[in-house]
Amino acid sequence: MARAILGASSPLMEAIVGFALGAVAGCTLGSTEDPVDKTLSVMTAAGPLEPVMEEVRTVGALGLGSLIGATALTMVMTSVVAGVILGAAVASVFVATRSCSAYTDSVGLWASAGLAGAFGTTLSGGTLGIAIEWIVKNYSMTGLLWALSVFTVLKPPLHFVFKLLWKQGEACCSLGSIDWARERKQIEITEWQQRQRVAVQIEQRILMLERGVSIGGMEPRTTWVSERRQREEMERKKMENEEAEMEQRNIQDWINTVVVKHVDFLAFSGIPMTVVAMVTSGFGEFGYGGHQSVFIVLLTLVTLIAYLLLKSYDLKFWMLVGCMGMLATFVIAILSLHAGQVVVTTAMKMRAAGQSQSRENISALMNHQSSLEALNAAFFVAKLCELGLGATVGGTLVRGVGGEVKIIAGAALVALGLLTGVQVLSPVLGVGGGAGALLGVVGAAGVAVGAATAVAGMWSSWPGTLGTIAGLVIGAIGIGKWHIVNIGLQVPVAYVFAMTNPF
Repeated sequence: MARAILGASSPLMEAIVGFALGAVAGCTLGSTEDPVDKTLSVMTAAGPLEPVMEEVRTVGALGLGSLIGATALTMVMTSVVAGVILGAAVASVFVATRSCSAYTDSVGLWASAGLAGAFGTTLSGGTLGIAIEWIVKNYSMTGLLWALSVFTVLKPPLHFVFKLLWKQGEACCSLGSIDWARERKQIEITEWQQRQRVAVQIEQRILMLERGVSIGGMEPRTTWVSERRQREEMERKKMENEEAEMEQRNIQDWINTVVVKHVDFLAFSGIPMTVVAMVTSGFGEFGYGGHQSVFIVLLTLVTLIAYLLLKSYDLKFWMLVGCMGMLATFVIAILSLHAGQVVVTTAMKMRAAGQSQSRENISALMNHQSSLEALNAAFFVAKLCELGLGATVGGTLVRGVGGEVKIIAGAALVALGLLTGVQVLSPVLGVGGGAGALLGVVGAAGVAVGAATAVAGMWSSWPGTLGTIAGLVIGAIGIGKWHIVNIGLQVPVAYVFAMTNPF
């Protein structure tokens, strides 16, 4: 229980400690709100929005919404998995080189892995953001559709290649097990030598007794005490080595499981939403991007894919997140279409009131509203996805490893450090790179939020649980400039993901 680990001795103490931990995580989440809003404002300005508006005529409002949504979610999932893999690789090397004696309590191990994971997520998010911005500017949305399709097709075979490479890397890092075997052999040789020495001493004393030679009292006793101490020391060292070797093997197996599951998640979770984006964009290419029949086909496709995935008896984490991503893509597409239809409805009301507008103006307003809604909805959903996946990592660490204070405080410090770095480098990163990197920071903040929500569920009394939740909500809303609606949506999503077991 978290109570025993955190040292809370009473319900009141649980509430105080829980509130402090929740406040740290909540303030970290809230600190990302204002930078996210500023980045979104830049993305939806007239200049960056112009290439997107031009593509509404090509793929239609439904196609635009689904394509932007699928691309944003794919970028988020890829950046999170990249961070997890990098953090796992650092932890694996750390464990293989036996840089610590108690792995689960080593600050160096988890600090290095967490820093590498957060940095990898932010860096990959920024890189993917720059790549997406470059593709849209140079090859329009059609190029983005092709890039997304090719990336989705290549992910399943690449994930098998990565697993083979990971096994090879694990074999290269198996020097630790060789060291354990060498130490075991050395202990066995020392034990054998001691047994031989004791046997010789016993034989000498038996011969001396047979010859009638007197044996002194103090010297034999001193010798036996020394031999016993050496034997006890070897037994203690042997037991410590066995425990350390078992701990090393367990943590390495856990790291391997994390990597394999996240690689599977990256390879397959994006397929459903990419299929939806390809179908709707394909209809848009042929001039049916806003037709009602496309909506029916899209709804049927989403329902069929969700049914096939969720009816599986072995429901995997990637299936669940894949369905959620597909539904989010569907919602973004519908919101994009609805935004354009609102413009038409408003124009009809104005015409009835005697204020008619030209068809060109109405078409331009429809494209603008659809593009604006697609970017707003896709960015918000991507932020929720990044936060949720980060919360999954934080919740898993708290339940599987422990060290709640270290995880929450460490994730908060890393997130704030990365946030400062992203804001300083925003002129260099550009619009796309800055947005992608900022989403990576949200993922790091999600680790702290997920750890805090996991702690809330581990307390032995209601005051501890309520105190943690209160600290999380108050910290997030207060630092987040009272964005109650946004925070109110993010915290439940983080809680659901933090309580989900991805393994």
